[in-house]
Amino acid sequence: MSIRIDQNRCNGCGRCAGVCPGNLLKTVRQDDGSKVTQITCPRDCWGCCSCLKECPRQAISMYLGADLGGRGTQMTFARKQGINHWMFRRADGSALTIEVDPKNANKY
Repeated sequence: MSIRIDQNRCNGCGRCAGVCPGNLLKTVRQDDGSKVTQITCPRDCWGCCSCLKECPRQAISMYLGADLGGRGTQMTFARKQGINHWMFRRADGSALTIEVDPKNANKY
């Protein structure tokens, strides 16, 4: 998997780095404040989405497996009023949002 961190949206809180099971992210000090960066090769990312779900500013997006290298679909995540929103932005500009209510996600 491959992630992208939008430095303009990142506030450097480090929550994403704290939940990354592979320790692939770190907070670094910059002239305009702290920011998070990826410290290893993108291929080391497990694709667990923990960083996406933890980021309060939607600064992290993930390229889907078939779209590595930044040429295709990017996935972002937001939680609004208890509903999980998985948002997909395709290279052609089209978008798709899948809404999941975690309280009812496992009901048959």
